[in-house]
Amino acid sequence: MLSTILKYGTIGGLIVGVPLFAMTVGKLMVHGVPGMVIGYLIMLIALSTVFVAIKRRRDVELGGVIRFWPALGLGLAISIVAGIFYVLAWEAALAVSGLDFGGAYVDALIEQQKAAGVTGEALAKFTAEMRQFAADYANPLYRLPMTFTEIFPVGVLVSLVSAGLLCNRRFLPVRRGPQAAAA
Repeated sequence: MLSTILKYGTIGGLIVGVPLFAMTVGKLMVHGVPGMVIGYLIMLIALSTVFVAIKRRRDVELGGVIRFWPALGLGLAISIVAGIFYVLAWEAALAVSGLDFGGAYVDALIEQQKAAGVTGEALAKFTAEMRQFAADYANPLYRLPMTFTEIFPVGVLVSLVSAGLLCNRRFLPVRRGPQAAAA
């Protein structure tokens, strides 16, 4: 089972990590809502390995039956491995590109507040909070778990849905070939 977790977690991690690294280093990042949609879509595609792994375990290793909790556990373990790859890809991209994501993000948010007409004490308070965030984000002990929490909730959702669907043996049942029917 550990080999299944590592295999599918690594595949999912590479599917999400390689584009993240390439887009960050290549300065091809899409900002705002379109960027979030693209990012989470890539995460969903990568975490489809959870569904594939649970179905394969159910059909090949367990004879067509899997219970919800073992399926969920397998999915969560794969999501953790994929999440670690995601975090490592982000850290590598930051190191290679020299990007100060925290600072750039904070500057963009402050500019948005100014454009929205926020001034005076409210702007000063917001700016101070955002500068504190940038300082916190520069600390890897803050940044690493924060980055992990971007992908892991998606993994939890995919694991719950996959386990819920695949614990029903009638959902995408094992298909027997003509030789199995003749036997």
